[in-house]
Amino acid sequence: MSFRIGNVTIDNEVALGPMAGVTDLPFRLLCREQGAGLLYTEMVSAKGVLYHNRNTAELLETCEAEDPIALQLFGSAPQIMAEQAKALEELSFVCFDINMGCPVPKVVNNGEGSALMKDPKLVYEIVNAMVRAQKKPVTVKIRKGFTEDNAVEVAKACEAAGASAVAVHGRLRGEYYGGKTDWDCIRRVKEAVSVPVIGSGDVDSAEKALRMKAETGVDAVMIARAARGNPWIFKQCRMAFAGEEVPKRPTAEEVAETALRHARMAIERYGERRAMPAMRSHVAWYFAGYPDSATLRRKANEITGYRELEELLRGYTEGRAD
Repeated sequence: MSFRIGNVTIDNEVALGPMAGVTDLPFRLLCREQGAGLLYTEMVSAKGVLYHNRNTAELLETCEAEDPIALQLFGSAPQIMAEQAKALEELSFVCFDINMGCPVPKVVNNGEGSALMKDPKLVYEIVNAMVRAQKKPVTVKIRKGFTEDNAVEVAKACEAAGASAVAVHGRLRGEYYGGKTDWDCIRRVKEAVSVPVIGSGDVDSAEKALRMKAETGVDAVMIARAARGNPWIFKQCRMAFAGEEVPKRPTAEEVAETALRHARMAIERYGERRAMPAMRSHVAWYFAGYPDSATLRRKANEITGYRELEELLRGYTEGRAD
């Protein structure tokens, strides 16, 4: 079932959440192939755009196969956020998303990310400035709150400022990604605003995606950490939402083929020397829960090239039927 963000139609109700160092272009493409309805870039610093940071420029790169994709900006200065959104308006993003949920100290200590939850007035000013500066829809990703639950107040400020949708992660900043997500907080936000609401937190299966929609009424579900090493979760959720039988998890051999393809895509984009260290983490995520995954992870941490990875995974899957 589709939903709309401003004038943009999203084909289904499952989105890939942005994760720094994880949701780069190769990984996003794998998730899109499995049915993710909406993608997000890794979060991009508005100041990085302003000062033409080389790493920031790479984060802005997308391809046609990713459409629809949202550009997630972070910052705390309304004028800078608005000016950089205007400067980027002609790129192929369907909407801008503002990060007001990141809990990491280096972001929070600059008054950015989830620190903005402490100041609903500033939230309004940032959103309104970006909405007025350019023509694409603006969405916001928030948390339950910084030290206390004020998600409804902040979501209302976003809507009043002209936001076209709000994504809610049901944890306080201090909880980071631990403990249980407060889905009731997400439900209250959904009941308080008229724009689409995307729920985030603890969705690691099609069953939980269905439960979140049923219990909170959200328009869509966002999956982030549970997608690491598991792009198949988007197909499972998409089929569950359509009332179809959810496919079983892939075999170890199927996982290996995807991991190797992922590595080839990363090498094509970054070069082998840069791509392979990052693939070590992806291999650990891909095979989590499969037999002997700890041994595989340890060996993967020693690889330096694609051929080594291929030999390792071929050897791991040889003769397996799981």
